[in-house]
Amino acid sequence: MLKNDYHHGNLKEELLSVALNVIATRGIDELTLKVLADATGTARTAIYKHFKSKDALIKTIIEIGFEKFDESVSLIQTDKNRPLIDRFYLAAKVYIEFARSNPNLYRLLFGEKYAFLRGSTMSIKDEKCSGFGTFKKTIEEGQENGIFKKEDSFQKTIILWSMLHGLSSLLIDGFKNVDEIYEELFEKMFQDMLAITVAKQS
Repeated sequence: MLKNDYHHGNLKEELLSVALNVIATRGIDELTLKVLADATGTARTAIYKHFKSKDALIKTIIEIGFEKFDESVSLIQTDKNRPLIDRFYLAAKVYIEFARSNPNLYRLLFGEKYAFLRGSTMSIKDEKCSGFGTFKKTIEEGQENGIFKKEDSFQKTIILWSMLHGLSSLLIDGFKNVDEIYEELFEKMFQDMLAITVAKQS
C-alpha cells in the first residue's frame, strides 16, 4: 500500500504531536523524518511541505516547548488571588516539576546541541522565556510593594532562575541520590532564595 500524502486532515499538527511523543518516550536523537513518516503513514515529501528540514521541525518544537513551560509557570504567578510569596513558591515548584515530568523536552530546551536554533527563536530578554519573564515581573511586583529588595531585577532573576535550573538538571540527570531528598532540598533552596530576595523589615 502506497503512503498517501493527502489523507491527513491536519498533517502538521499530527507531525508535531508524534514528534513530541518521540522526544518524550525515546529522546531527541531518535527523532527522524523516517520515524515521523512511518508513524503518520505518509511520505517524507509530505513532511517537507510543512517543515523544510529536521532543524525547522525542531525549532518549532522548541517554540512549543517554551510556550508550554512558560504557561505552566506563568499561570500561578499571575494569580493575584494568592499572596505574592505563595505564588513565588508554587511557581518555583512547578518549574522543577515541569522538568521532572518532561526530562527529554527540558534537555532539548536548555541543552547545547540545538542552542543555535534556540538562539534564533528567543532571547532571555523576551517577555516569555521559560517563565523567566514572569519571574522577573513577580520580583518587580514584590519590589514595588516593599516585599523584595530593590535591586537589579534582571540580575536577581538570573540568580534565582539559575538555582531552579541547577536543581532541575540534577534531578532529571539522576545525579547521585538527589531525587530521594528533593523535597528537603527544594525547601532549603527556596528559603535561600527568599534570604537573598526579601527586603529587611525595619
